[in-house]
Amino acid sequence: MSSTDLPETLAAAVAPAPRVGAVRVADGEELRSVSLPGLTLNIRARPNQRSGLEPSLFVHGLGGSSQNWSALMPLLDDRLDCEAVDLPGFGDSAPPDDGDYSVTGHARAVIRLLDSAGRGPVHLFGNSLGGAVATRVAAVRPDLVRTLILVSPALPELRAQRTAWPTALLAVPGVASLFTRMTKDWTAEDRTRGVMALCYGDPGKVSPEAFRAAVEEMERRLRLPYFWDAMARSARGVVDAYTLGGQHGLWRQAERVLAPTLLVYGGRDQLVGFRMARRAAAAFRGSRLLTLPDAGHVAMMEYPEVVAQAFRDLVDDCGNRS
Repeated sequence: MSSTDLPETLAAAVAPAPRVGAVRVADGEELRSVSLPGLTLNIRARPNQRSGLEPSLFVHGLGGSSQNWSALMPLLDDRLDCEAVDLPGFGDSAPPDDGDYSVTGHARAVIRLLDSAGRGPVHLFGNSLGGAVATRVAAVRPDLVRTLILVSPALPELRAQRTAWPTALLAVPGVASLFTRMTKDWTAEDRTRGVMALCYGDPGKVSPEAFRAAVEEMERRLRLPYFWDAMARSARGVVDAYTLGGQHGLWRQAERVLAPTLLVYGGRDQLVGFRMARRAAAAFRGSRLLTLPDAGHVAMMEYPEVVAQAFRDLVDDCGNRS
């Protein structure tokens, strides 16, 4: 099955993205850039001296980056060849030449990356927007996915939580520029505290060092001229994906996923409703469900040890069945 199963959009040339500051690299990590037709993607990897490890790819959520997986990857690098991608327009990846920030566009980027490297099938991890992207990849290219691990995946909800409304409003044309003007006096510290209050079950558990690193990354992102455009267009892409029906609907595609699946939901998630856990468990055939009552939207950052063990249990169980 080829990646052309996802519809293409017309490409439009844009100016090269500027380099703004240095991206944080944790101990044991390396960054590299991968150039593909219409895309330049930043990859965060943990080089390992062991051979024969199964490949994995980690996909972040809206407004995030590959750094969102830096707490989890070290806990799995004895078992996996770990790589995390910055989606187009996020982290240190340039905007896509065609300006396509839809869920399909991001999924196409992941597929092209995996096809170009010949790394499939991978253990595919996704959080939030990345969970929707990973679901679409697993549905249309099952040959690329060994297992699927979804942390608070952004799958359609009929009644979104009130706390998620501001994020959804970014999809409305003009709102991002209005929000930029309204918050022009906010400091990077203010913005970072706001994001952590929204995404963490208990922001108070974030260490001072981790907070400083997050502030530095926020400062870097705000200097990118395309930051708000990437946020707004990707938010619009999520909303558009929620309205799709038929075979392109995300819930229908969830039912098509063949890979063993682990679902992780946080009881304090303000962006993806905890009530969606049961529906997801029913949609993904034979899936495992891990619920963390005190976790927020980014359980892999709040409880990386628990998520890592759940993944190991999934893989061990799959091995015992084979």
